[in-house]
Amino acid sequence: MNMDSSYLLWTVLFSSVGMGYFVYGKKQQHKSALLAGIGLMIYPYFVSSVLPLVLIGLVLMIAPRYLQL
Repeated sequence: MNMDSSYLLWTVLFSSVGMGYFVYGKKQQHKSALLAGIGLMIYPYFVSSVLPLVLIGLVLMIAPRYLQL
């Protein structure tokens, strides 16, 4: 696993945004935000390079805006 400083910074950023989405989705009962938050908190464990980490994170951050579950 690649553990350079940029990887760790992106991981913390996306995980904290995921926590915010999760809390918002749970309180407002917004399922797509809740699922995106769970995804943002979990997916960094399975991605080991920076570019896919950023691309997947951006897609998961934008997804609740366009998906209505």
